[in-house]
Amino acid sequence: MALELELQTPSSIPLEVDTVRLENVVGQSAEEVAKTLIQRGNRQVELGEFFRVSGSAADDETIVWRGDCSKVKLIGSTWQRGSIRVEGNAGMHLGAEMSGGEILVEGNVSDWAGAEMKGGRIIIKGNAGHLVGAVYRGGRKGMTGGEILIEGNAGNEIGHTMRRGLIAIGGSIGDVAGVGMIAGTILSFGEVGIRHGAGMKRGTIGLFGTESPEMLPTFRFSCTYRPTFLPLYFTHLKRCGFPVPEDCFGAMYRRYCGDLLETGKGEILTRVASA
Repeated sequence: MALELELQTPSSIPLEVDTVRLENVVGQSAEEVAKTLIQRGNRQVELGEFFRVSGSAADDETIVWRGDCSKVKLIGSTWQRGSIRVEGNAGMHLGAEMSGGEILVEGNVSDWAGAEMKGGRIIIKGNAGHLVGAVYRGGRKGMTGGEILIEGNAGNEIGHTMRRGLIAIGGSIGDVAGVGMIAGTILSFGEVGIRHGAGMKRGTIGLFGTESPEMLPTFRFSCTYRPTFLPLYFTHLKRCGFPVPEDCFGAMYRRYCGDLLETGKGEILTRVASA
């Protein structure tokens, strides 16, 4: 049986639950977990003041957050192993700096999901906010490993300064995806905003939902071809339950190289519409 944390008393002030870590709670009883101190504004409170705690993570290393946790920050922060399931929405910094395990969110998440993520997998069935897989302000690298799969929409600055890993978005995205990107892969299957890849050095950005997305003038058209690596990504995504349009498998793609203000070794791929 999983450790279940069900929200009983909603808080207008965000709750920061980064102290609810698997290594801490895996050997504790429900009563002990309920006494875990979390941050609410400028004071610490016990987890049990807001959540009903039941079950145990000892057998399956799983924690279930239940209810509208849109005001609950840092769920799965620095997560290393095991699994988290959020049966509802989640707040900011979901899975930030996680290095292993899996997080599944059945609703929406706020900003900074997977920020500076190092490994593991985050699956979001709903929408995500801004700065998915991004670097924190003043940092050097964003996401350096792992996967973030978003079936809905996402906001601006997806993959800001990411170094490695995969981000896939089934719906629309905002502006400047892959800004400052060092390496890694971002794949978008919906409508897109503007200025993608600004300052990118290497890596791949796939914009597959818009026939002719607006390109920065510092990107140059290279060729039209059929990349051999894309079907491998698409097959992997489908195995993870991610919705990939079937016509993406056999399509032709335009390749643009940039950002020429940097190394020019990055690429943006766009799908050629079927005749």
